[in-house]
Formats: sequence, C-alpha cells, structure tokens
Amino acid sequence: MPASAGGAPLAARMRPRSLDEVRGQQAVLRPGSPLRRLIEGSGGAAGPLSAIIWGPPGTGKTTLAHLVATATDRRFVELSAVTAGVKDVRAVMESAIRERDLYGRQTVLFLDEIHRFTKAQQDALLPGVENRTVILVAATTENPSFSIIAPLLSRSVLVTLKPLSDTDIREVVESALSDERGLAGAHTLDAAAMDHVVRTSGGDARRALTSLEAGAGVALDAQPAGRSDDSPVPITLAHVEQAIAHAAVRYDRAGDQHYDVASALIKSMRGSDVDAALHYLARMLEAGEDPRFIARRVVIAASEDIGMADPTALQTAVAAMHAVVQIGMPEARIILAQAVVHNALAPKSNAAYNGINAAVADVRAGRGGAVPPHLRGSGYAGAERLGHGAGYVYAHDEPDAVARQRYLPDDLDGQTAYYVPTDRGFEERLRGRMEWLRERLGQ
Repeated sequence: MPASAGGAPLAARMRPRSLDEVRGQQAVLRPGSPLRRLIEGSGGAAGPLSAIIWGPPGTGKTTLAHLVATATDRRFVELSAVTAGVKDVRAVMESAIRERDLYGRQTVLFLDEIHRFTKAQQDALLPGVENRTVILVAATTENPSFSIIAPLLSRSVLVTLKPLSDTDIREVVESALSDERGLAGAHTLDAAAMDHVVRTSGGDARRALTSLEAGAGVALDAQPAGRSDDSPVPITLAHVEQAIAHAAVRYDRAGDQHYDVASALIKSMRGSDVDAALHYLARMLEAGEDPRFIARRVVIAASEDIGMADPTALQTAVAAMHAVVQIGMPEARIILAQAVVHNALAPKSNAAYNGINAAVADVRAGRGGAVPPHLRGSGYAGAERLGHGAGYVYAHDEPDAVARQRYLPDDLDGQTAYYVPTDRGFEERLRGRMEWLRERLGQ
C-alpha cells in the first residue's frame, strides 16, 4: 500500500488537480463557459462572476471550487453552512478586503451546503458578492430556486452538475487503482467487483472511491499472516460486498434479468401481492435500475390493470413519476414504494384496457363508417349547406345532461359495447350508471 494510505481518505487524495483530471461535466466545462472562464482566471470584461454549483453528492462541486481558487493564485477560504454563521461570513469579508488591499489577491469563498443558510445569513453574503470583495462559489444539493434567495441568485451564475455516468465512474476507479496518490498499483479489482462498485455508486465518485478503499482494506485483512509476496492484492466482489455491507444484486440491466424482474414487478402488482411487488421494486432499485423507468411501468400498470376500479391509482402513479425526477435517489424509493403499494392493493380491472383494444381492432378491420351528420363540425363556411350539425342536441339542455341521439357510425350503432365495467371497486358503481346510460341513449 502507498504511504499515503494511512492519511487522507482515498477520495480526498484523488481529488482532481486540474481540469484535465475532472471526469464528466463536459457541458458546464466546455470552452468559453462561465465556469471554465472562472477557473481559468478569465472573467471577461464584466470580471469574475460568483457561482452557485448545484448537483448531487460526489459530482465535483468541491473540486471545481478548489480549481477556481487555484486558477490565478487566489486565496481560498472554505466554510460549511452547517457550522458557520453570519459572524464567520463577516470575518471572511473583512480578511478579503485586507488581502485585496495589501497583496492584490482575490479571495474565493467556498460555502458548502448553502441551502442550510437562513435568509438572514444569505443576506450577509450580498455586499461582498455584489462588490466582488469575494468570489463566492457555493455548493448545494437542493434546488437553488427554492433554497437560495433571489438577490444572491441574480448576482451569480448557476452551474448544474449531473451524476457521473458509469463510464466516468469506471475511469475514476481505474485511475485510483494505478495513481501514486491512490492505491499505486498495490491492488487489482476483479471485473465483477468493478461492476458492483460502479453500479452502487449512483453516479457519486466519492462513494465509488470510498467503496474501493474499503474493499482494499478487507482484501488486505484476508491475506495470510506474514505474506511477503509483492504482487498486487486482488480485490474481489466478496471483498467489496463485505466492505460496504451491500450484496451485489444478480441483475443485468441490459439483459434478461432487466425484463424478468420488471415483468415480475408488474405481475405482482396485478396479482395484488404487495410484498412480492415491494421485493421486486427493491431488487430493481438496489441493482441501479433507472427509477424513471420503474415509474413509467407503474403508471402503465395503473391504467392497464386497475383503470376505473380505482381512478386514484393513476393519479398516485403520475404524481410519483414526476416526483421521482425532481427528488432523485435514494428518497425516490419511498415515492415509488407508495405508488407500487397503491397499485398492488387497489381493486383490479382491465375493462378500459380491453375497451380500447376492441375499438382499435374494429378500426383496423375497417369497421366504422362516416361520422353521423349531426355530430360533424359546423363552425365553418358551407357547413350548414352540407347539413353538418343539423339536428344535434346539446346534452346540457337535457334534464339529465344526456341527449338521446346516435353517436356511433351506422355500422357500429347498437353492435358494440367496448367498455364493460367489472363489479370491483369504483367500477361496481359505474355498472349501474352504464346500464342507465345505454337505456337512456336507446342502445
């Protein structure tokens, strides 16, 4: 093991020292972008801008702040909103003025977790940001539109970071294995172990490196006492699983398991087995399945398997689909669980699903003639001469808001019943209304 192994954590040792070492985030680091200009020390005619960096954990917020500070011999001060207060902010501002006046150096204030600052604490930053006493680089995992005051947002450029891709994470891990700052070639990582580290990282480079370092420790502990062999110590899947207490889920997102487990989730909800549904949901999430994919499947099931037996199931599923995008993992698992439980416990009906399938089958078979004349559009010149709309009865003028007139084309009138409600859930109430409506309409 390298000498540095007993000091700073692997993730800290492997922090990128230049833009060339930064993985991912190509969009916000493209040539000419505000953040790249800030890092390179070329603020342009308007001067350097403060930046709010918003992104999930382990995507490079602190790294980018350090790069901004080291760009042109700037002074770097780091505060955490968890422990700092207005007094600390004012002290930084005062020292920044002295640094500027005596040595001509700018101060970069990196404020981590700025969303934890109150409005009053954020207000204390405004004078220094507006006068460029400091270049503020603030990091947050919360949506700045809701967690940061508007005056501070308007004086800063907003930089949105994305979770690192699997390829990016793999490159980070490979670099840590070989780099002198990292494990310096003292270990190898099995392919299965690498896949597990990448999958469980969730796009978080810090988490991936922490898992790698912990796995290396377990691998060393497993070596025979007095081992003198200088060859690299292999890190296996078992070592990584033991280190992070997170068993690898036998699940291939690109292969059969992807479809098999997704199918099992849908069929368990359809079969009203809530425990099985939650089990397959957990397997998909723990394997790193995209929660948006799961949410879409739950929405489909809410209509296909439940429909009007419980119309609120679709509302829950759609709300979950939107919430998952806004919240992200790991909290998205709670939202998905609520929607899955609702689907599993709801009364079941595929009447709407069967209805549209039967209607589509008729259309594809060529059934369904011309639209009855009284239903045709009459809001254009010449429509009246063609007889369009003549004899149409406006439903709201009728006592029950049900107009007795023909709606289907001639060849289907009285011949079809696409939607047939079940006697389950809310559809039990709809059955009586359907019978009354068909009698009222003369069907």
